[in-house]
Amino acid sequence: MLFDLDGTLTDPAEGIIGGVVYAMQKAGVPIPSRAVLESFIGPPLVDQYKAVCGVDDATAYQMLGWYRDYFDPKGMLENKAYDGIVSLCAALKEAGAVVAMATSKPEIYAIKILEHFGLAPYFDYMCGSTMDETRVKKADVIAYALAQMGVTDADRVVMVGDRCYDVEGAACHRIPCVGVLYGYGSREELENAGAAAVVEDIPALHRWLIHFVNESD
Repeated sequence: MLFDLDGTLTDPAEGIIGGVVYAMQKAGVPIPSRAVLESFIGPPLVDQYKAVCGVDDATAYQMLGWYRDYFDPKGMLENKAYDGIVSLCAALKEAGAVVAMATSKPEIYAIKILEHFGLAPYFDYMCGSTMDETRVKKADVIAYALAQMGVTDADRVVMVGDRCYDVEGAACHRIPCVGVLYGYGSREELENAGAAAVVEDIPALHRWLIHFVNESD
């Protein structure tokens, strides 16, 4: 079982948006609306800086560096675990599920966040992107997570995420993805990407995943 981090396990909006705005200010580009800033939650940041700010590769990578200057000491913990997510992870472990994180956030940050919110004990594997951006696309992170898990039967795996990137990345490995609506993606986005199911909240996610575990036994 694979979980996205941002918008799925924790709500990172304050810290991510703070870092994004800090980098935009350093680069001297206009600050967009809150809705546009929230679009930075999920996709690789370099791609999003290029798409939103119209900057070239070199500037986008420089902006990523400024973002990290803000995020590492401060923004990383401007974050909160969603209500009920710790109980959900505990229930999955009690049910015998193998649980892994697969996030496009740098692994070094993601592990610290799971540890900070008391989630780390429920994860058998904690997988993220690399700081040098060589593993940042969701499909690549999922491939890495599956290799770490030693998965040979993808029929027994499901991804949980809140954005189209999670659904599409899982589909590259023929893995179904459950989309969650308490994060930052809409029902339309998730369904158009091909989500196997879309759930409104954590209690509904809990029921879906426990059923999946029981059916997989």
